[in-house]
Amino acid sequence: MSVTDKMFDVLKRYFLSGVLVVVPFILTFIVLRFLFESVDGILQPLLHDLLGYYRAGLGLLTTLLIILLAGVLTRNLIGAKIFSIGDRLLAQMPLIRPIYSASKQLLAALTRTDNNSFQGVALIEYPRKGVYAVCFISQRVMIEIDGNSEEYCTCFVPSTPTPVSGMTSVVPAREVIPINMTVEEGVKFLVSGGVASLKLIKNKAANPIVTEGGTRR
Repeated sequence: MSVTDKMFDVLKRYFLSGVLVVVPFILTFIVLRFLFESVDGILQPLLHDLLGYYRAGLGLLTTLLIILLAGVLTRNLIGAKIFSIGDRLLAQMPLIRPIYSASKQLLAALTRTDNNSFQGVALIEYPRKGVYAVCFISQRVMIEIDGNSEEYCTCFVPSTPTPVSGMTSVVPAREVIPINMTVEEGVKFLVSGGVASLKLIKNKAANPIVTEGGTRR
């Protein structure tokens, strides 16, 4: 190996090491900037009207204080009762109910590991054959079309780097490939743009669904 090749090899190793250090910081900055601009803008008009001026970050700070205050209030009996009443009220309002309930369930599914979470992480061919997208399996259902029943999976395909938005598809179970990722690992994979990934992603057996005719896989 020539001196030039050795220097190139050393530079390549240094560059790849730098990428592994810098890219996560860049992705974190992008996500935090997006969240900052989104949250900061929520209360911007209101604060401007109340104070007569506005400073960048004031909306974010106010929102964080409101969230913290809400957390403190819900930790006591009176606050929990008020939250319960407000929760039921929003869940009964015709136009607000589907948005509020769906967003609440989605956040719970992304952050919890109990039965209310997603059933697993999988791959589906999207947006075309031979290209795979990481998705979360929400439910396994039987769908009957023209008298023929088949098992389908409702799959949530999150967007990057904000996995709380995306699209939902109903995919035949035979075309869904469950993989060896937990929901938390799947979220990390999506937020990092694939940087935070397992060394080996492989398929695993899907959970069976029990029907009137027996158990299907």
